[in-house]
Amino acid sequence: MGKKKKTAGDGSSTIALNRRARHDYHIEDRLEAGLALEGWEVKSLRAGRAQISEAYVLLRNGEAYLFGAHFTPLPTASTHINPDPSRTRKLLLHRSEINRLIGAVERRGFTLVPLALYWKRGRAKVEIGLAKGKKSYDKRADKKEKDWQRERARIMKNG
Repeated sequence: MGKKKKTAGDGSSTIALNRRARHDYHIEDRLEAGLALEGWEVKSLRAGRAQISEAYVLLRNGEAYLFGAHFTPLPTASTHINPDPSRTRKLLLHRSEINRLIGAVERRGFTLVPLALYWKRGRAKVEIGLAKGKKSYDKRADKKEKDWQRERARIMKNG
């Protein structure tokens, strides 16, 4: 027999989004990375208690780390450990991907920002964006363009 297909109503796999990153940066490239997590962190992610809006990625000693991500621990997670909600978490990437990121960050002045946190085949993944910072006039232009698109859609709808 064939495998069961997933239904559309079985819930979203997205845990957290970083909408602010798309506002503050030009996203040039995207990568998917795994996360090295502890048990209580996985439980809190399953409950949807994660926030990555203030998070960033740093490359140290040939490894990538996620700083500033906040995973709120569940009160029932564990009694024998002291959870640290904003600890540094290691990102799991291939060596070739890390080397490419090191080159982009050090030579060309890019920044690494987490864009989304989601589940993929039962594993927590983070989408990393290779980004360049926007100037304030770029942000104003984007806002103006967004407003125009909204106004244009309204005009087209009303005829």
